[in-house]
Amino acid sequence: MCLGVPAEVVEIYNKDELRTARVRIGGAETEILLTLSEDIKPGDYVIVHAGIAISKIDEEELDEILNLWRELSSTLL
Repeated sequence: MCLGVPAEVVEIYNKDELRTARVRIGGAETEILLTLSEDIKPGDYVIVHAGIAISKIDEEELDEILNLWRELSSTLL
């Protein structure tokens, strides 16, 4: 099973000739690749899987995802 997590793009730069971004996931920051998405800019939200942004999402979709995670976590506890 694959899990993509939502992240906020904080900064975009080139590293070793690859388009790279620093993103915030749940308060922690990490580095990911933006090789699949060209139109991403700081402040955007993306779905990250295995260190790569696989799609751009809007804030409405982000809210839906986070609400589903809250529901799931409340049923598991």
